[in-house]
Amino acid sequence: MIHLKLRQAGEIVNYKRAERRYALEKLHIRRRRRKKIPASERQPLVRPGSANEVWSMDFVFDQVASGRTLKCLVVVDDATHEAVAIVPEHTIGGDHLTRILDGICSQRGKPSIIRSDNGKEFTGRAMLTWAHRHGIALLLIEPGKPNQNAYVESFNGRLRDECLNEHWFTSLLHARSLIEAWRREYNDERPKKSLCGLTPAQYAKTLAGKIITMPEDSKALRY
Repeated sequence: MIHLKLRQAGEIVNYKRAERRYALEKLHIRRRRRKKIPASERQPLVRPGSANEVWSMDFVFDQVASGRTLKCLVVVDDATHEAVAIVPEHTIGGDHLTRILDGICSQRGKPSIIRSDNGKEFTGRAMLTWAHRHGIALLLIEPGKPNQNAYVESFNGRLRDECLNEHWFTSLLHARSLIEAWRREYNDERPKKSLCGLTPAQYAKTLAGKIITMPEDSKALRY
């Protein structure tokens, strides 16, 4: 990503040189140890062809300095890789969730499908009523199979490693400010190899124009 950002800024730098300096300066982020999962047959998720076709949602938890829980609603657009929203609150119930989604939809438009796990907020009466009223299909993954919601699970790992674990939030307002700044940087400034070196925001604009040509080794059409 750093090599792509250097190219984005107009710097002509060899990839191996950037990688060597990256290691010398110890810029890497400490990654969480991944739990080993027994090998099994995996079916890749097919990425939608347009924005707002499928959103993936999940909750990520942390704490503020006082010890109060920080509950972050994460919404990701499966087609464009954009972080549609990250909404930190102390608590988010069913009715609160629908009010948040109303605000997101008023700015971005409604999705055709929302994919989520079987959490009580996503399967409660408030959410079911809201989705029916807006004509949005709810796609629930099987219990115990987070790989079926792989897009948002992958994003959650980046959010955890690069933002939540890197900051000490003094208050809810402080958390909202830093998390939103990270979300904007992720969407608008971070180029991704799987998107031909484009940022998610640039890729979304290109995808809307239907003029994108993906290289053979691109992973943009699959997880």
